[in-house]
Amino acid sequence: MTPSVRRLLLITHGEAAVTREVLPELASALAARGVELVLSEEEALKHPNLQPVSVDRPDEVDLILVLGGDGTMLRALHRVIDREVACVGVNYGTFGFLTTLRAGELISSLPTILEGGIEIVDLPTVAVETPEGRFVAINDVLVTADGLGRMAVLEWAVNGIDLGRRGCDGILVSTPAGSTGYSLSAGGPVLSWGVDAMVVTFIAPHSLDGRPLVLAPGHDVRVVSRTRDVPSRIVVDGHPVASLAAGEVATVRMSREVARLGVLPERPFLSRYRDKFGH
Repeated sequence: MTPSVRRLLLITHGEAAVTREVLPELASALAARGVELVLSEEEALKHPNLQPVSVDRPDEVDLILVLGGDGTMLRALHRVIDREVACVGVNYGTFGFLTTLRAGELISSLPTILEGGIEIVDLPTVAVETPEGRFVAINDVLVTADGLGRMAVLEWAVNGIDLGRRGCDGILVSTPAGSTGYSLSAGGPVLSWGVDAMVVTFIAPHSLDGRPLVLAPGHDVRVVSRTRDVPSRIVVDGHPVASLAAGEVATVRMSREVARLGVLPERPFLSRYRDKFGH
């Protein structure tokens, strides 16, 4: 469970208008409980009329409250990778699988959030090592062709065992949190939170044996770009971070870092799975 909160960092949807209506009530409710509302400089510029707030020491807080969808949640979770601070999400986005509250529940749920009623889930991460550096993903790492409509030709191996060459739209390595995203859409399995594993999924493989593969910690997935004429692109949680020239290597493995997600105890993973995918 989370401890009592005295300093709370707020991160909101990229479009300021999406959360503007609820913010004055939220700020008043926090002030009435003696909780300091903290904004980053970016958030302060986005919401210039929000009072009272503090814009100092945004990384010295007890909790991060996120008002947005899964994209906003990922942005916030990257901020707390390998820190003791947790992120609690309120869905002001489209899907919001990583959020634990609906938009209309925010104010009524503040006592639970602020007084230690939130459970913490440690989300595993994966890291990719490239010639341009190391990058950590909460959801997934994708190796794909850096050209619209181009098929990637990728050679891959696990723990030094050569598993061949595939023509495909990409190779995706996902965490349990990421298994309900892009990997699921590509036919990969769902990994429940708490499972310590990663899943390798091929995106539109040009073969009959490009099946998903679930791997335990300690496995290294080595991907070599064999695409002619264009480099391969490395995408981490939806954002391009690096490129691979022909013959260059990216290595993906489960990482030591974790991201801490706050959830309501009565809304565990399986209830979210049912509510989001069962209709």
